[in-house]
Amino acid sequence: MKNFLQLGKRFLLFAVVNILVVITLSIVVGLILHFFPQLGGRRGGGNWLILMAGLALVIGMGGAFITLAISRWMAKAFMGVQVIDPDTANPELRTLVQMVHGFAQRAGLPAMPEVGIYDSPEVNAFATGPSKSRSLVAVSTGLLQQMNRAEAEGVIAHEVAHIANGDMVTMTLVQGVINAFVFFLSHVLGFIVAQALGGRKDDDDRGPSFMDYIIQSIFIHLFEFVFGLLGYIVVCWFSRRREFHADAGGMLLAGKDRMIGALRGLQRLHEQPLNLEAAGTNSMGFEALKISGKSGGLMAIFSTHPPLEERIAHLESLGR
Repeated sequence: MKNFLQLGKRFLLFAVVNILVVITLSIVVGLILHFFPQLGGRRGGGNWLILMAGLALVIGMGGAFITLAISRWMAKAFMGVQVIDPDTANPELRTLVQMVHGFAQRAGLPAMPEVGIYDSPEVNAFATGPSKSRSLVAVSTGLLQQMNRAEAEGVIAHEVAHIANGDMVTMTLVQGVINAFVFFLSHVLGFIVAQALGGRKDDDDRGPSFMDYIIQSIFIHLFEFVFGLLGYIVVCWFSRRREFHADAGGMLLAGKDRMIGALRGLQRLHEQPLNLEAAGTNSMGFEALKISGKSGGLMAIFSTHPPLEERIAHLESLGR
């Protein structure tokens, strides 16, 4: 029943977001056809808008899910993650695998995640993969070197909770919807601006010139950048919400003290840049990991993680 409710929440999110997409696209199409009736003329504006909406959903959702499908391969290929053999003779690595698998069993995952390690002084860990049955938990050597056993357990439990919560799929759905919005609005507005700046009219049999295409492409890319940036703010907001859920899930798996201890450990490393530099890591590199969210200012809206102090306060407010 619990797994059914969790699955229902994910599908509910997907349904609600798609309903909002349909409503918004309907409003946009209505406004465009009202203020630019020429789009419904011989150039097939109405059909063109429907086509663009369909392409936006296919390209936006398709691109996001393709990225999700190859996420484990990307982690191995671009980050140098080496999958650890569960029967490895290295006691430290064997302990890491047992830790991940232990939390995975406790979380009720249908299959054990792959466990990987990559050589980096950065204090980092992440979970990825297209499903709960095909996931990967990767840990940096810097995390193993700079955090004690209890702190590492809290971090690992947090990442396993991401898998158990289905956060990879949830964030992919959100990103796919954002991609669709960006594609659709950019192409529609790019076409409108190009027409307003002197594009060919409906009664012009010659069709658009090469320069018309250049102007339209410039504005499409400009709008893609602007809308993509705004969309990224929305994705980051969703991500910060999911981090609180993963912290709560990590608390259930590893215990409240270990989960808070892990966050305090990250806070300790973050607040001691000299120690990080001595270990081969600088504070800028730590921020790039997005383990620590910005505590304030404009850049806070571009952080995928809430500030550590907020995450600690949230856990402290929860029951054991």
